[in-house]
Amino acid sequence: MRLMFIGDVIGKAGRKIIIDQLARLKAELEPDLVVLNGENAAGGFGITEKIHNQLCDAGVDVITLGNHAFDQREALIFIDRVDNMLRPANYPEGTPGKGAGLFPTQSGRDVLVINAMGRISMNPLDDPFASVEKQLEVCPLGIACDAVLIDFHAEVTSEKNAMGHFVDGRASMVVGTHTHVPTADHQILPAGTAYQTDAGMTGDYDSVIGMEKDEPLKRFTTSIPSGRFTPASGPATLCGLFVETDNKTGLAINISPIRTGGRLSEILPDF
Repeated sequence: MRLMFIGDVIGKAGRKIIIDQLARLKAELEPDLVVLNGENAAGGFGITEKIHNQLCDAGVDVITLGNHAFDQREALIFIDRVDNMLRPANYPEGTPGKGAGLFPTQSGRDVLVINAMGRISMNPLDDPFASVEKQLEVCPLGIACDAVLIDFHAEVTSEKNAMGHFVDGRASMVVGTHTHVPTADHQILPAGTAYQTDAGMTGDYDSVIGMEKDEPLKRFTTSIPSGRFTPASGPATLCGLFVETDNKTGLAINISPIRTGGRLSEILPDF
């Protein structure tokens, strides 16, 4: 099975490259499932139902979120109307939406997608390791599903590293989101789980993690806010991770970053 994950989509520039390029990438790479982190898709903060529908129309199968999941208040309502959008599983009980889902592919196989959020330098949610463990117990790889993809939305690299090793051999892939910079550590862990600390953002890299530079620079140099953060609007780079799994075990056999468009050097899978 071939799994494509696309990192945090930032504002209009990020949405535009998805709409313009995803169909081409799908034709070339033939993924069985496309998962995208959309928590920054609406002006850099949250997601709307209109944007959710635009991304799905462009070819996205599943949308994951993070700490900005409900910045657009309408998401509290429409998240329960759509069956392919996940917020972190370790949000408190009673939070709208769900943190995991089993998604069928056109090939007839089922993929468990889990969204979880770290706790270090983030909102104090429930234990993400316990939340992920609960989902894996309910739907174990190779028994109840054919692949497991985990989007771990976290700030600290050590927490992301720990999650990868925590599920090694029990998930097909663990990919980090939130820090908006693609890391160079994509690898298959010893027991067969594909891992990358951060997929990077899908947005304009002539920016401060996706935002126009002036306001972040003013805050760093003066410690005084002078306006709102605004998503950078230049050409975006689509960043993500592509993984091929063994059809018998569900574990990873090939891994490659995806980078195309914008300012960063292009990398596309060759398997």
